[in-house]
Amino acid sequence: MPLPPSPEMPENAAEESVTQSAAGGVSGLLADAWARIAGRMRVEVGDVEYRTWLQQIVLGPVEDDEVTLMLPTRFLRDWVRSQYGDRLSALWNQEIPAIRRVELQVMRAGDAPSAPVSPPVDHVAARPLETVAAPVSAPAAVERNDARADLAAPLDPRFTFDTFIVGKPNEFAYACARRVAEKPSSVGFNPLFLYGGVGLGKTHLMHSIGAELLRNGGISVAYMSAEKFMYRFISAIRSQSTVEFKDHLRSVDVLMIDDLQFLIGKDNTQEEFFHTFNALVDAGRQIVVSADKSPSDLSGLEDRLRTRLGCGMVADIHATTFELRISILEAKATASGVVVPGKVLEFLAHKITTNVRELEGALNRLIAHANLFGRPVTLESTQDVLHDILKAHDRRVTIEEIQRKVAEHWNIRLTDMSSARRARAVARPRQVAMYLAKQLTSRSLPEIGRKFGNRDHTTVMHAVSRVQELMERDAAFAEDVELLRRMLES
Repeated sequence: MPLPPSPEMPENAAEESVTQSAAGGVSGLLADAWARIAGRMRVEVGDVEYRTWLQQIVLGPVEDDEVTLMLPTRFLRDWVRSQYGDRLSALWNQEIPAIRRVELQVMRAGDAPSAPVSPPVDHVAARPLETVAAPVSAPAAVERNDARADLAAPLDPRFTFDTFIVGKPNEFAYACARRVAEKPSSVGFNPLFLYGGVGLGKTHLMHSIGAELLRNGGISVAYMSAEKFMYRFISAIRSQSTVEFKDHLRSVDVLMIDDLQFLIGKDNTQEEFFHTFNALVDAGRQIVVSADKSPSDLSGLEDRLRTRLGCGMVADIHATTFELRISILEAKATASGVVVPGKVLEFLAHKITTNVRELEGALNRLIAHANLFGRPVTLESTQDVLHDILKAHDRRVTIEEIQRKVAEHWNIRLTDMSSARRARAVARPRQVAMYLAKQLTSRSLPEIGRKFGNRDHTTVMHAVSRVQELMERDAAFAEDVELLRRMLES
């Protein structure tokens, strides 16, 4: 049964008080009303749920018929809005009929609440004083939130489905992510496990899922790295608040954990994640996980966790193709407003092949250089500005790779490269491999000899000179060796 406004204060007086508070600060009437509402919410939802979601609300300014409540993070704001927004509005209207709307906002570091939120003791009757939020400034609330309730990391607004460039290597992962964003907990898509190398778009897709779900509304999303999950779990143990930690995570609709491989070797954290995983899946909630390898290849994870991760949809993101890298660069260049010649984009796409993040970083550097100095982007300026990045991405050929290519070319076994066999069909390819190792790597002659069955460095010297002689006399042989060199350098 809602508590009415004070008997001595007529309803129109309450309206006048709200109007005055908009101009001259929140009155004691609003602070007392908020104290009663907070106490009532605690009774309705229970202590644990109240402390987890509602205790950090700070009473903000009032304008006309709208009261503002502030929370430390966007995640908390979205959750409170979706789960308790209507109830808070109803209670405010019952307390003060002039207030018809409740606005939930994220407080910034410079914000200060317009009124204290702790009520006088006589307004909470038999309820203890700690059932309502204590008076606290916005920065202090942010600090407390960081220590207790802020389990989720913010989503990056740049990472959406609209800004994700789709190509052959990532189209399946993109389609799966879209399906989860449109229909969470779909059969066969829970959990969604995304895996691939560094900088290929796993995190981008996870942020895109979260952004789409929040945009549609009505769904609570918690995104965090595996490292943050572990850190929060340890903090909860130290502060003896593991129950709140578990309740918080297990009450969200969608839980997203990035870089799960970080949990390898952390047995206690793995166990907690396993129980959280089971609780959410059993409750029909969606889980999205990313890692650098597939579940079956994540050695170091408990078998029960690895098998559960693989029971949903596993989608890999392959290394980018030249065409996909060009598409990414073209999209980024167009968005920047700086003219980047096609030959520069092709040059970058050829040189930086393994990591989209580095590819975008290189382009951003070029664009910044052009904007700062007012110079056009050219191939020459690109080589000058990005000399350190390009040097790091120069092709590094290994002796093992040379041995494998040469063995394939002459159709011999790889083990023959280090065997004692002296038959010409084996010895000649072995000499070519030694020659290419000398030409294409920085290894010394003794190091090369050790890779070929612990042979002496003089054997390597003889092989190099012998191959050079044969290349001068035999054009077909020279063509074979040159072909192998080009294949290894490409």
